[in-house]
Amino acid sequence: MVFCGTPQFAVPSLQHLLQQPDFEVVGVFTQPDRPKGRGQEISFSPVKTVALAAKLPVHQPAKVRMPGIEEQLRALAPDVIVIIAYGQIIPARLLVIPKLGWINLHASLLPKYRGAAPINWAIVKGETRTGNTTMRIDAGMDTGEILLQEELAIGPEETAPELTVRLAETGAPLMAQTLRGLAAGTLRVRPQNDAAATLAPILRREDGQIDWARSASEIYNRMRGFAPWPGAYTGFRGQICHLWGKPVSKEKEPAAPGTLLAPSGGLRVVCGQGSVLELTAVKLEGRRQVSAVEFARGARLQAGEHLGKV
Repeated sequence: MVFCGTPQFAVPSLQHLLQQPDFEVVGVFTQPDRPKGRGQEISFSPVKTVALAAKLPVHQPAKVRMPGIEEQLRALAPDVIVIIAYGQIIPARLLVIPKLGWINLHASLLPKYRGAAPINWAIVKGETRTGNTTMRIDAGMDTGEILLQEELAIGPEETAPELTVRLAETGAPLMAQTLRGLAAGTLRVRPQNDAAATLAPILRREDGQIDWARSASEIYNRMRGFAPWPGAYTGFRGQICHLWGKPVSKEKEPAAPGTLLAPSGGLRVVCGQGSVLELTAVKLEGRRQVSAVEFARGARLQAGEHLGKV
């Protein structure tokens, strides 16, 4: 097989497949090396790091549709190509190369949350369950036929990075099970129900801006789902202010959404329908993150001050 992947989410599957005696990985495709961090030093993708440690051939085309890539893949003669968060769209002419197809691990229960950020949007939308789907990719965006699925509960306080780790770990044996079933011809392949599809588009910075007209629970879900980027932010005295917090149950306030309530052992904000969000941490632009209590003390809040648009 050939393995295509780039971020940490793909690593557990690659490592698991390398440990199975009935699989042979003949090559790895991953995104080109990129500058990273403040120093902009060139860094390898997590998948490349694992592949090099396993002494596997690594290929890093800038675009997989470039001339010569088709010949390269055909020369490797894979029975199957596993593709997990590779980061590039595969041209239709390449999909026919492996006889068992290109098999993808997608972090949702398809057809729900097709797209680039299924984990984030599942949390944002208040889902309590999600899971992994293995599918054979086609020319559409996450529209291919479903091979196997496995459900997973979302913890009530779980953040996107935490859920990502769990889905990556549980997805690895699911991929191995899928490949064995394909080879044996025992899988019940089924098409997706397009009418039930929902989308999980790539995250944008503006997704993190808090709309205080939303309920406290909705805002909390967005804090969890948009961690660590774009986060949840608002405006405070003309500055961008990133916030962390949790809803206060059974408490209603008549004040307008975005109103800061006088701290009494904590800092609270009025949200939609009179619901209340208790802040736990605050980070003003260009400053370090502090506790909400420390922020309230340092800012010398005035009664009735508002948080609002940036």
